[in-house]
Amino acid sequence: MEEEPDGDSRPPDLRAGLVFGAHWGLLAFFAGLGGYYLVTLVMTGLVSGFDQFDSFELPDVGPLLLVAFLPNLFLGLGPAIGSRRWGRGLRADFGLLPTRRDIKVGLACGGIALAAGYLINLVLLGLYGTDRISDGPLDELSGGVGNDTPWLILAGVIVVFAAPLTEELLVRGALWRALEHYRIPSWAILVLTAVVFAHLHGEPTRTVALVGQGLAIGLARLKTGRVGASLVAHAANNLPPALLLFAGI
Repeated sequence: MEEEPDGDSRPPDLRAGLVFGAHWGLLAFFAGLGGYYLVTLVMTGLVSGFDQFDSFELPDVGPLLLVAFLPNLFLGLGPAIGSRRWGRGLRADFGLLPTRRDIKVGLACGGIALAAGYLINLVLLGLYGTDRISDGPLDELSGGVGNDTPWLILAGVIVVFAAPLTEELLVRGALWRALEHYRIPSWAILVLTAVVFAHLHGEPTRTVALVGQGLAIGLARLKTGRVGASLVAHAANNLPPALLLFAGI
């Protein structure tokens, strides 16, 4: 009599984890993305209602950091709720807590992402000049916060830890897992998630550089199969720009 094959050795069941006929990761992805744009739209509408409102001319711009991060919070909220409701939890579904290998691979890929972003931006500057390349969001943030050290520390924590966490949960967590479920080739998942990552930042003049950085960060996810590694890579990529916030102190 033949033995039943191990559950782990069987090919993934395409019907598992489906919600309304689609993998829950897709629903979580679109819920997170929809929440992000909805909150951004509401905040834009509220701000535009004040004719004289200019956030970076307020005497105390620090608390606005928390408001500015609010849309990003929704990017990770969709995957977190989806994983808890229909999946096995964040650690089991995404491998969110970095292991020692995640840290090693993540730091290496984060360094590649930094180099890729720097070199691509350097080429773009040579082709188009400074007039057609917009400043990054950290430049505006640095100018708004000024020399207020506690708020600079908060800004650094958001840039290095909080924003990468929500973005990785959405892109290389929920979306990546859903595409894997449908057996999309790994290289295609890597490219697609890098494009989505670049689009999320809403910086058209830096899109090519962001795609390059997204590929490098996604490589950590590809090599380890864990979001913990891409989270480390993303944080490492964001760390040097975040440190520049303190350059004026």
